Amino acid sequence: MAETNPQSAPSPAAQTVAALVARARKAQAAIAKYSQAQLDELVTAAGWAIMEPARNRLLAEIAVRDTGLGSVDDKINKNHRKTLGLLRDLQGAISTGVLAELPELGLTEIARPVGVVAAVVPSTNPGATPANNIINALKCGNAVILSPSPKGYSTSAQLIEYIYEEFARIGAPKDLVLTLPHPVTKELSQQLMQQCDLVVITGSQANVRAGYSSGTPALGVGAGNVAVIVDDSADLDDAAQKIMRSKIFDNATSCSSENSLIIHAAVYDKMIAALTQVGGALLSADEKATLQQTLFPGGKLSSAVTAQSVAKICGIAGLSRAELVNAKCLMVEETGTGPSAPFSGEKLSPVMTLYKARDFDHAFNTLRAIYDYQGDGHSCGIHTKNNEHIQRLGMQMTVCRVIVNQAHAIANGGNFDNGLPFSLTMGCGTWGGNSFSENLNYKHFMNTTRIVRTIPPREPSVDDIFGAYRKKYGA
Repeated sequence: MAETNPQSAPSPAAQTVAALVARARKAQAAIAKYSQAQLDELVTAAGWAIMEPARNRLLAEIAVRDTGLGSVDDKINKNHRKTLGLLRDLQGAISTGVLAELPELGLTEIARPVGVVAAVVPSTNPGATPANNIINALKCGNAVILSPSPKGYSTSAQLIEYIYEEFARIGAPKDLVLTLPHPVTKELSQQLMQQCDLVVITGSQANVRAGYSSGTPALGVGAGNVAVIVDDSADLDDAAQKIMRSKIFDNATSCSSENSLIIHAAVYDKMIAALTQVGGALLSADEKATLQQTLFPGGKLSSAVTAQSVAKICGIAGLSRAELVNAKCLMVEETGTGPSAPFSGEKLSPVMTLYKARDFDHAFNTLRAIYDYQGDGHSCGIHTKNNEHIQRLGMQMTVCRVIVNQAHAIANGGNFDNGLPFSLTMGCGTWGGNSFSENLNYKHFMNTTRIVRTIPPREPSVDDIFGAYRKKYGA
């Protein structure tokens, strides 16, 4: 009788995940012949699960209660607008069957599902992000299994219960949407990423790296650290209102919140005055040093201040000046970048760093230095009336999005007044160590099969290709 190698037996985590994946595959097989109309009904059902007002409020309340991050009202707004915008984007989009007939190329393109999607979702958006992933996955006929963060688990679990209520209404298989069991361990999450067909990761860079190293095709995002230029042509009052609206939204949980402003010297004092008018408070050098010890103990961002209100941050730091405690956003002045100047990095809190630039060249170089430290690939912004400044950012900055004269955190993930897809997952391209450079959308959850037919040959002559080159260089 052969001896059993104990190392060959699947671990309990592997077995747990395998059972979940089997259920998901069975549910996905049950919708394999769904028409576009049936897939769209799945999408609508999942959307209503989070957007129905009473459910939305409860999900937001659970999220803030259990994660300790953000604001209930802002999460309600985020759940509503991000889901509504996504549903608008998906209206009329083809995600099954024939995508395109290209007779001149002899090609027929057909949309196919990717299979079972593993969605790793963060504590900062435990309702809106999984809803976005679930809706995109269902649109293309996939099943999805969530790997929520420990603190966000209760929100995601409640969302899934609401989705099941809607699936029961339309007669859809409930196992199209599943979650890892509580508590979610690192091993469970790793097994899920290994056993599924596509991994989508929103959150920490550690999770993103784990997804990319899982052996499964993965879509992960880069680190955020948004910096925005305010040049001497900007409408300062408009810029200040938009920046403040964006910066304080949901206590700055968004990776797209403004972390640094680079302001032209000619308008620097006026811009600070405009920011003060809408709730900003500038710290003294001593107050900045005190805040730095609280925000960056040991040089690393403290979780104690992440996505907290200004009043709470001041309480932790021991800052008692009334102008600070009552402010909407704390502002510190900085000249340096990099590890020795931690305020040049992402703060995930209503704290904003101000730089003074002599001119646009100086502003651009400061922006470049900030992104050399943190945030490369993600996005930057500018408030300006100078199109040359906008074009230079688009042509020379290593970012995937340049947001112009908008509230950055609201615009960057798609808004009703710009053309970006509504998303909570922003690809950062090779600059940010990612495999994609656009806002995550339903097309990323789709395989494409191409039927290839013959066409009249289009073979060029050697002279057609090399003639001009050879004549120019005498080759």
